[in-house]
Amino acid sequence: MARQSYLFTSESVSEGHPDKVCDRISDEIVDLFYREGLAAKFDPWALRAACESMATTNRVVVAGEFRGPKTVTVEMIQAVTRRAIKDIGYEQEGFHWANANIDVLLHQQSADIAQGVDAKQPTNQEEGAGDQGIMFGYACNETPELMPAPIYYAHKILEDLAHARKAKTGDAGKLGPDAKSQVTVRYENGKPVGVTQIVVSHQHIVEDLTSGQVRSIIEPYVMKALPQGWVGKDTVWHINPTGKFFIGGPDGDCGLTGRKIIVDTYGGAAPHGGGAFSGKDPTKVDRSAAYASRYLAKNVVAAGLADRCTIQLSYAIGVARPLSIYVDTHGTGKVDEAALEKALENVMDLTPRGIRQHLDLNKPIYARTSAYGHFGRKPDADGGFSWEKTGLADKIRAAV
Repeated sequence: MARQSYLFTSESVSEGHPDKVCDRISDEIVDLFYREGLAAKFDPWALRAACESMATTNRVVVAGEFRGPKTVTVEMIQAVTRRAIKDIGYEQEGFHWANANIDVLLHQQSADIAQGVDAKQPTNQEEGAGDQGIMFGYACNETPELMPAPIYYAHKILEDLAHARKAKTGDAGKLGPDAKSQVTVRYENGKPVGVTQIVVSHQHIVEDLTSGQVRSIIEPYVMKALPQGWVGKDTVWHINPTGKFFIGGPDGDCGLTGRKIIVDTYGGAAPHGGGAFSGKDPTKVDRSAAYASRYLAKNVVAAGLADRCTIQLSYAIGVARPLSIYVDTHGTGKVDEAALEKALENVMDLTPRGIRQHLDLNKPIYARTSAYGHFGRKPDADGGFSWEKTGLADKIRAAV
C-alpha cells in the first residue's frame, strides 16, 4: 500500500544556471540546423544533430556531430550562441555575450551510426532508433497540467522571476540570471496540500544586497506562484542561505549540456532512463521517445483511466520498433494495465519515424524546452510542446 501522507521535494534551476546555459546553446544549434534546412530545402528526415556545449569563464565550447545543410557555418553557430547568452541576460565581466570566446568543434555524423539509423530504401519507412536505451513518461492529476506539484511549482517560481527580471519590474531588475529553487510539498491522503520548506538561491547584480533584501524582492513572486493557502506560518524559508550570490553563471561554475535531467522531467517523482534531451535531434529516442512516453501517460490520465501513470519504452540502436512497452498506474487505474499496453501500441506508431510524424518534431522548436522543464508546458501554435496535447485521450479510451 503506497504511503498517503508524506513530504516530497523537487528542485528547479533557472535559464541562467551554467548547465541550462549549455542546454539552451545546444538546442539553439539544433533549431539552427532545422531553420537552415528548411531554407535550403534539405530533407528534414535526413537531418541529424547531436550537440554538446561547455561554458566557463568567458568561454564556450560547442562539440558534436551533425548532418545537415551546408549553409550552416561556424560564424552562424557562434552568432546564435551569442544571441542565446544575451537573451538569458549575461553581461557580467566574467561571462559576457559579446566578449566570450566561442570554439566550434562540430563534425559530420559517424557513418557507422548513420547506417543503423537511416531509413531503408526503397520503402523509406523503417528508420532505426538512434541509440539503445529506456525512456519514461509520467503524468498525474495533482495539477491542471497533469504534472507532479513539487516540480511544477519549483519551475513556476523561477520562470515568473525570470520574466520580472527581464522586464525590470520593480526591484526584480536587481536580480541576475542564475538561480535555483526547491519546494517541499506536504501530501495528505495522497494529495498535495501545502508547502513546508521553500528554498531560493538567486544571483543579484547589485553586489551589496543582503539575503533579507533578496527575500523582499522574490517573496511576492513565490507567493503568487504557489496555490493560495499553501504557505503558512510554519513554512520555512531559505533565501540565499549562504549569503551573497553576486558571481553566478558559467563564471562561477562550469556548465555542461545534459546535467539537469531530473529538473527537465518530473523532479524525481518518476523514473528516468538516464538520457539527456538537449542538443539532440528527434531521431535520438532519448528525446523523442521520452516525449512520446509523456504524451501517452498524459493522455491516459486525461482520459480518466488513471490518476497516475508511468510508461516505459525501450529501444535498440538501428531497430525501429520498441522492444517493450510497460504501463504502471500505481493502483489508480480503471482498466487492466496489460490492456492499456496493447491499446497504446495500437493508437500510436512508436517507431522513431512514427513518433516524429505524430508529434511533428522536424521543426525548430527545441530552444524553448531548455529551461523550466520539457513537460507541463502549454502547446505552442507553431508545434512546440506538441507532446503536451491531450487529443489522443478519446482514442485510448475507445481502444480499451
